[in-house]
Amino acid sequence: MGILQRPDELVAVLIAFLIGITVHECAHAWTALRLGDDTAQRLGRVTLNPLAHLDPIGTIGLLLIIVFGFGIGWGRPVPVNPARLRWHQRGMALVALAGPVSNILLALLGALVLRFGVSLPTFAALVLHAFIQVNLLLASFNLIPIPPLDGLKILLGILPRFWYLQLAALERYGLAILILLIAFGSFGGSSIVAAMYLPVFRTLASVFTLVTGQPML
Repeated sequence: MGILQRPDELVAVLIAFLIGITVHECAHAWTALRLGDDTAQRLGRVTLNPLAHLDPIGTIGLLLIIVFGFGIGWGRPVPVNPARLRWHQRGMALVALAGPVSNILLALLGALVLRFGVSLPTFAALVLHAFIQVNLLLASFNLIPIPPLDGLKILLGILPRFWYLQLAALERYGLAILILLIAFGSFGGSSIVAAMYLPVFRTLASVFTLVTGQPML
């Protein structure tokens, strides 16, 4: 998103990330509960209270992204027991999919308000633009099929059992794999991670530009 320098931009993006991450993690927890696993509910994760979903280290990374435009941040992972889910492997894919879908729905809500809002104050319009961009970023980034992101869990839900067992083992090393890819994963001068999520982000942003009548990039 680039380096933010104006205080109002920093506040707008912070608000957008807090809401986006909170709803994303709550959507995982709520979907798991609906599919039969109450693990997250018993730990107080089916809630829209941001404090229940923020990870201390991930929050620091989030602040680095907001202030400097680079880094990696994350919310506290939602504990899910696939064995207790309806449809097990497929159920886990639905739980994973719920996070990115929730961010796309939030972005759609923001786009509709921006499109039909009458005489919005300058700061409110700034927050809405940040809200849409951040939620589209969260959705597209989390759809990357590498651990520990939702995209891998979605992929595992549709793969044959053999590949599920092989690839699921990678999840224990998920965060380390992701950090290494972000730090060192480049090919021909381009980031591998960026190459995975930017096409999705740009496609979504183009659609939302049509909805709002205003550029989302």
